[in-house]
Amino acid sequence: MNDSKKLLALHKPKGYVVTRSDERGRKTVYDLLPNWAFNDGWMPIGRLDLESKGLLLFTQDGQIGNKLTKPGGCQKVYEIWVRGHVTNEHIAEAKRGVESKHGLLKALVVEKLGMGGAKTKLCIVIDEGKNRHIRRLFGALKDPKFGTPLKVLELKRVSIGSFGLDIESAKWRFLSSDEERMLLRP
Repeated sequence: MNDSKKLLALHKPKGYVVTRSDERGRKTVYDLLPNWAFNDGWMPIGRLDLESKGLLLFTQDGQIGNKLTKPGGCQKVYEIWVRGHVTNEHIAEAKRGVESKHGLLKALVVEKLGMGGAKTKLCIVIDEGKNRHIRRLFGALKDPKFGTPLKVLELKRVSIGSFGLDIESAKWRFLSSDEERMLLRP
C-alpha cells in the first residue's frame, strides 16, 4: 500500500527540467505531477539533468531531503551508456577519483554490464551528487583508441538507498510506509 505521507517517487523521462519553473519555458517535472505537488510545496530531493532519466524523490520535509542528499548519507545507483571503450584502468581511475573544479569526483562502485558497438554499459554507485557528477567524471577519462574524452550518452538513476525504481516513465507514486522506513532508517 502506497501510504507514505512524506515521500513520493517519479520516474523522470529525458527532456524535463528539475525545477519549479523554467524561465526558458521548458517542461518541468511538475508537469508530470498533480497540481497539489507544486501548490503544497513538494520539493525534489536532489537533481537529474535535462538529458538524464530515472528515479527522483520528492518531499515536503527538509530534514528528509538533507538526509538523502548529504555526502555519504545515501547511495545512489545509475545505469549509464558511455561512448568509448571503458577499460579496467578507467574503472580503477573512476573509483580513485578525478579532480575537477567541483572537487574530487569519484564512484564507489563501477561495474561493466556490457558492450554495444563502440559503447559500454556500466552500473555506477555514488554516495554524493555534485552537479553533473557522473558525466564530468567520465568526461575526464580518455578513450584509449582515439584519445578523446569518454562521453556519457545515457544516464538513468535506478535506485536511491533501499528504494529501487519500479514505475513506468513519466509516472509517479507515493512510497509505502515500509519503503519509507527502510529508506530513512539510521
